[in-house]
Amino acid sequence: MLAAAVCLHATRLNPETTAAFDGYVALTEQRIDAEMARGQAFLWIDTLSQAGREEMQRGLHSGGIVIERLETLDGSKSIDAPDALIHHWVGLVFVPGVRVDSAVALMEDYDRHWQVFAPGIVRSKTLERTADHFRVALRFHFKKIIGVTMDTENEADFFRPASDRAYSRIRSTRIVEIADAGTPREQPKREGEENGFMWRLNTYWRFLERDGGTYIQCESLTLSREVPFVFRWLIKPFVTEVPKESLTFMLERAKAELLKDPVR
Repeated sequence: MLAAAVCLHATRLNPETTAAFDGYVALTEQRIDAEMARGQAFLWIDTLSQAGREEMQRGLHSGGIVIERLETLDGSKSIDAPDALIHHWVGLVFVPGVRVDSAVALMEDYDRHWQVFAPGIVRSKTLERTADHFRVALRFHFKKIIGVTMDTENEADFFRPASDRAYSRIRSTRIVEIADAGTPREQPKREGEENGFMWRLNTYWRFLERDGGTYIQCESLTLSREVPFVFRWLIKPFVTEVPKESLTFMLERAKAELLKDPVR
């Protein structure tokens, strides 16, 4: 019954939705560029009041994780993506005793991501590398009531503006939903057959060495289908909760991996 319900509501990404998401990305990256140029408020928590920042830092230093929803506005207006949802989150962890170089090296080691970030990432491979520019293939598996597998290709760029910090931008260039993943019948779904659970994925990482360790921050933008009302009970938990839970998982796994050898 579940398979039939999802299949009946396959959908396709239309040009208007693509344009809206591209506009959202452009405005978000303008803000990120401005923050990187100023060199101040490198982390999201640095934009808070002193009391708010100190509270967040205490939680991070105690081993916690910060996850907050963000929204990029066009002036004072929200950006509407027709028949779609834009999920915008930021998350941070603090890894004591770890240098920024180690955190960056972990994230650049794409051939090992399938081990570090399993089971969220099932396969990973560096397709091409030129200096700090990467083209990588990642297979994601998401499960929330239903399970979905996505093959993606991504362009990643890493930057080192100072010895104590780095940042990166990873943009999806191709996302294909896989039918019967992991079986002999495995095959990519054709356009128009996909369910639209993840049409686009951009992530923006920041790494800052401070306070005896390294802060790792990730800001994620995901574009997914709108949730049809009749099947909202089935699809909404996947579409709305998976982006946040995936971000939380990635940060927690990165921290755990780095803490295996904190003296690096």
